[in-house]
Amino acid sequence: MIDTQTWWGIIRAYGSDIFPLQIITVLIAALITWLIIKRPGQLTNFFTKIYFTFCFAWIGIVFFLMHAQLFPGIQEYVQAGLFITLSSLFVLDIFRKKIGFRWPENGWHQMVMFFLIVAVFAYPLVGMAAGHYFPGMIIVGTHPCPTAAFALVLLAAALPGTNKLLYVLLLIWAVPFPIFIQIPKFGVYEDTIMLICGLFALIMLLRSGFTIKKKC
Repeated sequence: MIDTQTWWGIIRAYGSDIFPLQIITVLIAALITWLIIKRPGQLTNFFTKIYFTFCFAWIGIVFFLMHAQLFPGIQEYVQAGLFITLSSLFVLDIFRKKIGFRWPENGWHQMVMFFLIVAVFAYPLVGMAAGHYFPGMIIVGTHPCPTAAFALVLLAAALPGTNKLLYVLLLIWAVPFPIFIQIPKFGVYEDTIMLICGLFALIMLLRSGFTIKKKC
């Protein structure tokens, strides 16, 4: 495995190469959040799925295969394959229309969801507090962890109407990855946000399954 200095060097080179795409993906993510709150429906669902289709495909191909090469060999292709698979699942759902993004009705869920979305957008601020400045900032839409966190928070609010395979694949990335790799090995303290989002999404998934069983 590469060392911490090399890892952050890759992140800085990637951030510099793709600028100003980071600004565009953040603005679109903010627009998506507003649409889900104010204009939920088929058009918002379509737009949100297109966004994640592009972002996850970009991360899989451009970040992992063309820039990152964080784990030379088979692991590099496994990580790229994971994000390309996530992109493909969002494409499929454009036609299947199983996922319906919505803002939760429950007051406590609204507050938690709002806090988590703000935290996802605050990834660069947490990074700066840890000494990670542009172009080494990790940003939603162009980097795997905040994008996975953003998707999980939105999908948790869509339960039970979601793609369970897509949900579980995101959880596999969001929960163990920061605990065993990102935080202890590379000092990516901002990925604590993804971990919190992942644990919340896991709780909501288990809670949703229990509720469905109880109703049955």
